Amino acid sequence: MDKENLIELKVLGITRSEVQPGAYALLLENADSTPDEARRIPIVVGAAEAQSIAVRLEQVVPSRPMTHDLFVSMFHVYGIQLEGVTIYSFKDGVFASFLHLNNGTMSVDIDSRTSDAIAIALRTGAPVYTTPEVMKLTSYEWRRDGNYKSQRTVRLEDLPVEKLEQRMQHYVDKEEYEKAARVQKIIAQKTNPTQGGE
Repeated sequence: MDKENLIELKVLGITRSEVQPGAYALLLENADSTPDEARRIPIVVGAAEAQSIAVRLEQVVPSRPMTHDLFVSMFHVYGIQLEGVTIYSFKDGVFASFLHLNNGTMSVDIDSRTSDAIAIALRTGAPVYTTPEVMKLTSYEWRRDGNYKSQRTVRLEDLPVEKLEQRMQHYVDKEEYEKAARVQKIIAQKTNPTQGGE
């Protein structure tokens, strides 16, 4: 795994959406952030994945192994090490990640849903990375002073990227993560108008 051009991230936590029942947001932040400012990436995740991540973050030991615990147990049994996770793509509002695995004789990258990859990484202590391109497309600036201007109600598609980033920040500050994800998708379409499907 070549880490030279990657940005390391840390997991801040899981938040329940107040807008849509059953929806959650996983919040990531650049590892070299300061107490006063950072770049943050919100990722909408399902209830099962949110529970699995939250259980690990809160250091709760379930009575029976969860699916991600099972993966980690299999890694241990077969001598596989998770060297890291890379969030390598953001297309059509969906993040994609690689699990970088090594068994001592060979290395392999396995495609994974980002929520699953992070749930496993948290259980192994493996680092999480993203590319500068994904960071640019999906992150927003967080500042401790929280001095962000709210936007007038307009058609999102008509706003410039800079204004969309401010709008996304506004939604995240209010924990309206589904709206933030929709704005994130529009930003991606504006910055990569010719991108197609997988």
